[in-house]
Amino acid sequence: MTVLVIGWVAVIATVGVAATSVGSLFAAREQAYTAAEAAALAAAVATYPPAGPGLPVALAAEYAARNGSRLVSCRCQVDLSIRPRTVMVTAAREVDVPIFGRVTVQASARSEFDPGLWLGE
Repeated sequence: MTVLVIGWVAVIATVGVAATSVGSLFAAREQAYTAAEAAALAAAVATYPPAGPGLPVALAAEYAARNGSRLVSCRCQVDLSIRPRTVMVTAAREVDVPIFGRVTVQASARSEFDPGLWLGE
């Protein structure tokens, strides 16, 4: 009977650790996605210099950092025309996962900005 109880305790502990690991990964993925969205929104406006101060990449990095992530990549060219543009950003967040150790989770987001609409045209 004691061996059976020890076996059940081991199974329950293993399931608990696995559930915690999966939960940590899902939470980190959502946080990385939120950081990527914020970075993409900030960078999109900054691609049209009259609309936003600063360089798009610098703003993307700042907003990713404000959300606990780091900027991995940013396709965000400065464009002085009033044509619509799309910005693509990838952010990464590191999380400690039981058993696996430190894991990096990445997420990408894109944002569109239309200076013509911003100018009321």
